[in-house]
Amino acid sequence: MKSQATMICYLMLFLVTEYSCYASKIHIKDGDKLQRPEGKPKTARIQEKCHGPCITSSNCSQPCAQHFRGEIGFICNQNKWQKSTETCTSLSVETLFEDSNSASRLSVAAPSIPLRILDFRAPEPIKSVAQGIRRNCPLDYACITDVVKSSEATAGNIAFIVELLRNISTDLSDNVTQEKMKSYSKVANHVLDTAAISNWAFIPYKNASSDLLQSVNFFARQLHIHNESENIVDELFIQTKGFHINHNTTQKSFNFSMSMSNSTEGILGIIEIPKEELWNLPPNTSQAISIAFPTLGAILKEAHSHNVSLPRPVNGLVLSVILPERLKQILLTFEKINKSQNARAQCVGWHSRKRKWDESVCKTTLDVRNKVKCRCNYTNVVMSFSILMSPKSIDNKVLDYVTCIGLSISILSLILCLIIEATVWSRVVVTEISYMRHVCIVNIAVSLLIANVWFIIASNFNKKPQDYNWCVAVTFLSHFFYLSLFFWMLFKALLIMYGILVIFRRMIKSRLMVIGFAIGYGCPLIIAVTTVAITMPRKAYVRPDACWLNWDNSKALLAFVIPALVIVAVNLVVVLVVAFNTQRPSIGSSKSQDVAIIMRISKNVAILTPLLGLTWGFGIATLIEGTSLIFHIIFALLNAFQGFFILLFGTIMDHKIRDALRMRMSSLKGRSRVAENASLSPTNGSKLMNR
Repeated sequence: MKSQATMICYLMLFLVTEYSCYASKIHIKDGDKLQRPEGKPKTARIQEKCHGPCITSSNCSQPCAQHFRGEIGFICNQNKWQKSTETCTSLSVETLFEDSNSASRLSVAAPSIPLRILDFRAPEPIKSVAQGIRRNCPLDYACITDVVKSSEATAGNIAFIVELLRNISTDLSDNVTQEKMKSYSKVANHVLDTAAISNWAFIPYKNASSDLLQSVNFFARQLHIHNESENIVDELFIQTKGFHINHNTTQKSFNFSMSMSNSTEGILGIIEIPKEELWNLPPNTSQAISIAFPTLGAILKEAHSHNVSLPRPVNGLVLSVILPERLKQILLTFEKINKSQNARAQCVGWHSRKRKWDESVCKTTLDVRNKVKCRCNYTNVVMSFSILMSPKSIDNKVLDYVTCIGLSISILSLILCLIIEATVWSRVVVTEISYMRHVCIVNIAVSLLIANVWFIIASNFNKKPQDYNWCVAVTFLSHFFYLSLFFWMLFKALLIMYGILVIFRRMIKSRLMVIGFAIGYGCPLIIAVTTVAITMPRKAYVRPDACWLNWDNSKALLAFVIPALVIVAVNLVVVLVVAFNTQRPSIGSSKSQDVAIIMRISKNVAILTPLLGLTWGFGIATLIEGTSLIFHIIFALLNAFQGFFILLFGTIMDHKIRDALRMRMSSLKGRSRVAENASLSPTNGSKLMNR
């Protein structure tokens, strides 16, 4: 890492989907679009200071100017009031879809804002942005662009527009055309204006700029290109190009040229695809899309102005490149804005999960006064296991290694566990209780095995357009089988309590089986299906960056977390009851007897902890945003290896299973000896000679 005196000269965003890699050429001629359009962002007239004494670290707030809703927050710094946050907005659910000609009056809200204003022609209330756009401008989204472009670029309006774009990306990205992409980009262009940059720093939600970037890329990812090459978007602060490519395409080099601030000359950005990378593409034609942002680097910096990991300014374009999964490398050339000899360069990529620039994905191959060349790689990694409980995706190499190694060992252990159970089944299920105990172990092993397999499949999905439904299906199956794991653990705990508390009355086997399968598979199915039914109409079942239950939009993750943690709490009570019943003190007991009791309790707790899923209790820590990485590692370590623990404590440490295995091996050895003696007997020899 260089010192703060040096500068980041070139920054790029590196994304991967099924599309082909390319370089596109968008050029703004000198004098073109250098003046902002009439609907340029303006600075709102807002209260700039608080009244009263200014005491260090004290806070105050003031209402926004007339026609704005919200407030401005101030903090006292060095005996002066300084603006810290702002929520002033003139955009609202009433104005977003308002028809100036009164042909129809629509009032549309974001999915999180309830609304009951009716269309004159359609009596049904409009409840979402998607519904409003489908009624007013389903082909091009043009009905919202004028309202947005005429609004002032306050922090509150910027936050509103970012949320609007995110909702469109979530709910209206199933059939993205060039016309829709143009309207979408006009809305994004409004908040990317140089006049709006300073206001991004006052948005209370500091990840707004990262959400904007992710929304634009997710929406562009769904775009379908019809011609061989298309200039899709040509706005002042966002440009998009797309084209078709396949493995026969020769190496190409295409340019972006965009004006920065008030400069009259364009700043260049060049994307090159090595020929050897193009050979990896399939024979069928694919498509590629790239987006150039001249101001986004400064906006990301402003939005993270207190982030020590970004001490240096952006000194070039930000390029967002949507690439196919088979292409692993791309070359980029950036022209420097600041061409000073002291402006050293560093190539980095934006990490959408960590929400920061990542130096590990790009390497600087050339750094001269006016330009820098970068070689950037993309590698797909398995989702870390802690994502099952954590609202946010955590990327860390240690977590990835723990997840990969743990799941591999667990899958092999569970397969071995099932083989052992099948081998000794007839010898260990002699009573109703032992029968149901092994039914529970088998179903726990089966549920965890299938869930782990689906988790691995889900972690390798790149959320490509045609894979969205598959991602939903994979997430559903993972959700269902992980829930089945917990409910079978719950049934096992109930069996233990039944055996402890009910001594003289036994339930018949068939009734236990019905109850067991109803709890083990019926309850998870109801929860999983209900979750899909509630969240799928808003496309809020899965996360935008991973094939797992959504948190930000629908809180669908709670449909897994709440049942799991409730079952863990119930099973913990069962373990405590078992530990209490194991302790059988007697009058005048010796120290050796006390030690034996402690050992017996410890053994029971050790055996029951993985079988009843108590290790998942560490998931409580991962639910808390900003929690230490160590809790994610502990959670992943304990639960990724759960299959191994089930094999060890549920199968190998069971003396009845070990005895049954010995008898089985002895029986097999006995049969082999009998067969060998029979084959070597004189009678068999004489028969062989007589044939």
